[in-house]
Amino acid sequence: MQQCVTLHCVAVVLGDSKVTSPWLCPLTSSRCLRVADHPLPFLCSTDTMRRVVRQSKFRHVFGQAVKNDQCYDDIRVSRVTWDSSFCAVNPRFVAIIVDASGGGAFLVLPLHKTGRIDKSYPTVCGHTGPVLDIDWCPHNDQVIASGSEDCTVMVWQIPENGLTLSLTEPVVVLEGHSKRVGIVAWHPTARNVLLSAGCDNAIIIWNVGTGEALINLDDMHVDVIYNVSWNRNGSLICTASKDKKVRIIDPRKQEIIAEKEKTHEGARPMRAIFLADGNIFTTGFSRMSERQLALWNPKNMEEPIALHEMDTSNGVLLPFYDPDTNIIYLCGKGDSSIRYFEITDESPYVHYLNTFSSKEPQRGMGFMPKRGLDVNKCEIARFFKLHERKCEPIIMTVPRKSDLFQDDLYPDTAGPEAALEAEEWFEGKNADPLLISLKHGYIPGKNRDLKVVKKNILDNKPAANKKSDLISAPKKAADASDTQNEAKLDEILKELKSIKDTITNQDERISKLEQQMAKIAD
Repeated sequence: MQQCVTLHCVAVVLGDSKVTSPWLCPLTSSRCLRVADHPLPFLCSTDTMRRVVRQSKFRHVFGQAVKNDQCYDDIRVSRVTWDSSFCAVNPRFVAIIVDASGGGAFLVLPLHKTGRIDKSYPTVCGHTGPVLDIDWCPHNDQVIASGSEDCTVMVWQIPENGLTLSLTEPVVVLEGHSKRVGIVAWHPTARNVLLSAGCDNAIIIWNVGTGEALINLDDMHVDVIYNVSWNRNGSLICTASKDKKVRIIDPRKQEIIAEKEKTHEGARPMRAIFLADGNIFTTGFSRMSERQLALWNPKNMEEPIALHEMDTSNGVLLPFYDPDTNIIYLCGKGDSSIRYFEITDESPYVHYLNTFSSKEPQRGMGFMPKRGLDVNKCEIARFFKLHERKCEPIIMTVPRKSDLFQDDLYPDTAGPEAALEAEEWFEGKNADPLLISLKHGYIPGKNRDLKVVKKNILDNKPAANKKSDLISAPKKAADASDTQNEAKLDEILKELKSIKDTITNQDERISKLEQQMAKIAD
C-alpha cells in the first residue's frame, strides 16, 4: 500500500474489488475509482499509482513535538481578532504577542528559557493599543519591529541576554498611518528598511536609520490589506487584499506590475507569498468556502499554474516558505495540523508530502530561520505553535542514517549580513541575500546597536511623504549621510566654542577673586 499525493486517496492494487462510479481527485486531477464495500473509500487508478512514487528526498519528512519541559508554559497568548501569526522567532529569541491590560505587549524569551514563565516576567510594553504583528530584523537578532492598534510602528533593541526589566522606550517610533497597523515586514537584503501596512489601506516603507517614511503607497488598495510579501531580493512586493485581488508592486517606481482579480472567489481572507523562482503561492477560499491553494506565474496571471482544493475548514491558511528546500508549510488558524508541500517544475507542481497532526488547535505559529536549526539532527524546519496558555516547539526532520553533514538538505542559506544599505536600496540598487554555509553550524555573532539619526533634531514625528513628494526621494537618501555629518560637525564646533568661552570667563573670575584675596591679606 502506498500513500497518494492527494489528501483524500490511498493507492492500492485493485484486485477483484467491485468498481463503481469514477471520481476526480481534487489535488492531482487524475481519475480515481470509488470501490464498493471497501474499507478504504478511494482507490486510485494504475496511471495515478505510477505518479504517486515520486522521487523526493523530502517524502519522509516527519514532525515531532518536543517534551513538556522544553515548552514555554503559562503564557497568556493574545486574543485579538487579527489573522497574524502572533509569534516571531530567530536563533536567539522567541517573541509572543500576549494579553495586556492598558495597552499592548509582547514577551521576548531567550530560546533556552523553557518551562513555566512567571506572570511578572518583563515584557515589551510601549504601545497604547494591542500589538497586532511583530517581526525580527533579519540582519540583527536583537532588533524587532511591532505594529499596533495605536496606529504606530515601534522598533525595539533587546538586550543581548534578554529582558531583566520591562521595556517601554523603543529605539524609534514610526508614525504615518491613520488607522491600526496590522503588518510589519523587514526588507530581506537591505539594512534598516522596514515595510508597514495598516487598515488605512496604505503601505509605508521606512528608513529606520533616520526614522523617515520614504515611500508611501496610499492609492493602490481600495480595501483592507491581508498580507504583504517581499520577493527574494526585495525589488518587488506582492499583496493580498479584501477586494480578492493579488497585486505585484514595484515600490520604488510606485507601479502595479501585475494583478489578478478574484484570485480566490471566497469572501474569507487570502494570503500571497513570493517563491524563490519569482512565482507566487496563494491560499484562500472558493465560493463554496472550501480552502484552496494556488500557484501563479506573475508574467501571466490569467490562469493559475496549479489550483487545488483542500477541505472546508474556516481557519485562514498561513503559509511558511523555505526557499532552500522549496517546501511550503500550511498552518491553519484553529487547526491542529501542519500540512506541507513541495514545489517543483513538474506537474502537478504542488506535491503533497505529509501532515503533522496534534490534538490541540493552534492560535498562532512562529517559524525559525534556517540558521537557527540543528543540522546534526537533519532538522529542516522548526515551528513554535501557540496554544491558549503555552508555546510548543515542533521539529521537522528528514530521517537519515549517516551522522555526516547532509549537503543536499542544507544548501547555502541567507545569512545575517545585509547585502545593501538603506540608501543604496532607495537609490535603486538590488542584491540577492548574502549566503552562508551551515556545514559547521551557525554561531551567532555580535550584533551592533541600532542607531537612529534623524535629519531634523526638532522633528520627532516624521510625517509620511505623499506620492507626489517622493520623486526626489532617492536623491534625498543619497545626500542624507552628508547632511548628517555637516549637522554633527556644526553642533560639535558650537559646543567647543561654548566651553572655551566658559573657561575664559572662569579664568577672569578666578584672577579677580585672587586680587581681592591679596588686598584683604595686605
